[in-house]
Amino acid sequence: MKRYLIFLLLTVSAALHVSAQEDYRFDIGGGFGMTGYLGDANTSILYQNPSWDAELLLRYIGNPRWAFKTNLYLGQLRGDTSQMTNVYPDGQQFKFSTTFYELGELAEFNFFNYGIGETYRKLKRFSPYITGGVSLTLWSVDHHTYAGFTLPFGIGFKYKVNKRLNLGLEFLMKKVFNDKLDGENLSDPYGIKSSFAKNTDWYSTLTLTISYEFSKRCEVCHYKD
Repeated sequence: MKRYLIFLLLTVSAALHVSAQEDYRFDIGGGFGMTGYLGDANTSILYQNPSWDAELLLRYIGNPRWAFKTNLYLGQLRGDTSQMTNVYPDGQQFKFSTTFYELGELAEFNFFNYGIGETYRKLKRFSPYITGGVSLTLWSVDHHTYAGFTLPFGIGFKYKVNKRLNLGLEFLMKKVFNDKLDGENLSDPYGIKSSFAKNTDWYSTLTLTISYEFSKRCEVCHYKD
């Protein structure tokens, strides 16, 4: 019996050690997707003129429910007032296309305990999540460069292919605190001045990502910090 108990304790200890070794602090990756725009050149149909985006991400994994992600986006936005029913003064028509750069910091909350491993933690290899944060966006229209703070928020879905490899799909709406996302001509088309918090410019990203976890949380100990 004593040998059996010793064997059982050693087995449990080894299992905990392996589990600790396979729990990681960080997740790095990237992805591609599509963008949509809402503003003075498109007031109602988000994906009327879809374009592309690319993302690089670094995620700190706090625990199976919470993570914090730093991301860098590169993408394109387009709009055309000729596709709208709205009529601007003097029948003017405007069209724009811009490439944007966005650096953001977001918090993620998983609806399930996300991961593969300990059954007592009720981990699941997939989870929907909600996310939100703050970012800074830089873009150029008609040879003029602009910048503005952005509030991104949205939903996503994660799936673990294995212990370290993750697939994700994320949809974000992004409120831009600058009314020149579509250029100077559309910042005040009706002669009604906007304010820092009141303008019409939004854009979205729908991005498919792949990421890889690294930096073991606990190399030799039997607890998680």
